[in-house]
Amino acid sequence: MGYHSYAQEWETNFENAKVLASKSNYNIILVFQGSDWCAPCMKLDKEIWSSPEFKRLYKDHFVMLKADFPRKKANKLSEEQSSQNSKLAELYNAQGYFPLVVVLDKKGEILGKMGYEKISPQAYFEKLTSF
Repeated sequence: MGYHSYAQEWETNFENAKVLASKSNYNIILVFQGSDWCAPCMKLDKEIWSSPEFKRLYKDHFVMLKADFPRKKANKLSEEQSSQNSKLAELYNAQGYFPLVVVLDKKGEILGKMGYEKISPQAYFEKLTSF
C-alpha cells in the first residue's frame, strides 16, 4: 500500500488528460504543486489527494492532472515535462500560486480555481464539483 500504488491515477500530460476527459465527459483537475518545498502542497496531497475518500469520489468525475515544480535535484523532472509544466503555468497560473488547483472543462477552459483549504476530502470534492 502506500503512496505509489496511486501514482498511475495522475496524468502528467495535458493532451492525454484532455483526451481522457473528452472520452469520459469529465472535467480536469489541474494541480500546480511544489512537491518537495511547498508545505501547503504537501498538506493538500496528504489530506486530500491521497485520502481514500477523495480517491473514491473523484473517479467518476475528474481526470487528475499534475504540474509539479520540484526544486531539489533528486526530484528533477525531464526537460520535456518541465517545459510542459511551465507552459501550463503560463496558461493557468501566471501569478505563480502554490498550490493552485484549477478546474478545467474537457477543452481546457477554466471553470474555477482554489488553493489549499483545511476541510474534509468530501467538502473539498464538493467545492471542486460546484464550479
